[in-house]
Amino acid sequence: MNARAFRHPDSAPPSRRAWLRSAGCGFGALAFHALAAEAANGAGGPYPSPRPHFAPRAKRVIFLFMHGGVSQVDTFDHKPRINAEAGKPLPFKGLDNLDATKKNGGNGVLFPTPWKFRRAGESGNWVSELWPNVARHIDDLCFIKSMHTKGTSHGQAVSMLHTGTDNLLRPSMGAWVSYGLGSENGDLPAFISIAPPRGHGGTRNFGAAFLPAQHQATAIGHSGLPAKEASIRFLEGEDGSNPRLQRRQLSMLQQLNRAHLDRVDGDPRIEGVIESYELAFRMQGVAPGLLDIGDEPAHIRRLYGLDDAKTEDIGHRCLLARRFCEAGVRFVQVSTPYAWDQHGNLESGHAKNALATDLPIAGLLTDLGQRGLLEDTLVVWGTEFGRTPIAQGSNGRDHNPAGFTIWMTGAGARAGYSHGETDEYGYFAVRDKVHTHDFHATLLHLLGIDHERLTYRYAGRDFRLTDIYGEVVKEVLA
Repeated sequence: MNARAFRHPDSAPPSRRAWLRSAGCGFGALAFHALAAEAANGAGGPYPSPRPHFAPRAKRVIFLFMHGGVSQVDTFDHKPRINAEAGKPLPFKGLDNLDATKKNGGNGVLFPTPWKFRRAGESGNWVSELWPNVARHIDDLCFIKSMHTKGTSHGQAVSMLHTGTDNLLRPSMGAWVSYGLGSENGDLPAFISIAPPRGHGGTRNFGAAFLPAQHQATAIGHSGLPAKEASIRFLEGEDGSNPRLQRRQLSMLQQLNRAHLDRVDGDPRIEGVIESYELAFRMQGVAPGLLDIGDEPAHIRRLYGLDDAKTEDIGHRCLLARRFCEAGVRFVQVSTPYAWDQHGNLESGHAKNALATDLPIAGLLTDLGQRGLLEDTLVVWGTEFGRTPIAQGSNGRDHNPAGFTIWMTGAGARAGYSHGETDEYGYFAVRDKVHTHDFHATLLHLLGIDHERLTYRYAGRDFRLTDIYGEVVKEVLA
């Protein structure tokens, strides 16, 4: 069981009391912390917090999920032969179950990228003109250009990226991190998902499966809702002005829960529910202040693109990620709407999506850097799979799990480095291939976790995020 200590805010160090008040915790909010502390003391004290296996390079993660399948050959994986041989057949056989528009048993024809590439920064890494603002951070990014995964459909590949399996109900990577490390802030969950996708796995992408219930993400809105309207459901009680009454109600409920727990001689699911209820009570004193971005100055709002309708939504999500990260949330997942899936109209679709995300992501990196948060925060930009270099229809690209790109930056990531490569047309990963299992092992390693030792006993055997696979990609470590 994994629970954090409850501490009365007035017994906390001055910096902690100042943070509570700066987060919007006035007298009423502080009362939640005092009452939670009383309840914890009466219950016999907290469970011990988990610890990393070895010294971590990163304390927390912000995962930027580009839902739908970003085309690597139009963004960061420069393949000039695609344009030089545009309209010609692909000179080798592609994946059998893709590109239904291929005719006469052919391999499809090469579809040129509409965007120019350039080398940026001192590292000289390639970037397309879709990403002018992210390009300013190119020397801080660590690319993995040889990703490959299992699953040609969105449902399979999204599940693979988030849970390590393409078709089974398993805990998400954020839940594993919560289970392994807990939260840095006992008044907030360890795992938050901002605007998670409704389809393609739904709650599985941020769920805890068989892990104790408190390790599931707290969801803020969903992908179909504007971020400025997103909230945490049921954050306030029916009598939100009376925390002492809420505390009495919850104490009575928890007495019943603990009595049931004693009768069944321990059950991690019931323990998880008990902890989740307590956390929800404590969150009422902190979370509303974090969700309200009204205290952010004008220059920060501009930095994230909140003054432009085209970038406002993703900018709001990224700003919330920084605020929760700064407050001590261990794993923050930011998802874009299901929009990168350009089977047709690649040029207009990718241009629109990149315009919406480029400035906010660059703003997030700038803001984290100027606050000193990148020193111990790992930022990951990823997508469930890439896209083919051949045309689907007249102006689109199909799914491609055989070769795609992700990047990382911040604590522990090797800045200005590009790892692995695809073939000359960007179809298959061919050098220093990195599977999704390897990516998960590497992410856990940066957090100080040995992926082979982070296990949970369920249904008669030990499970882990990487199943029986995965190796740390040591070349991408700083």
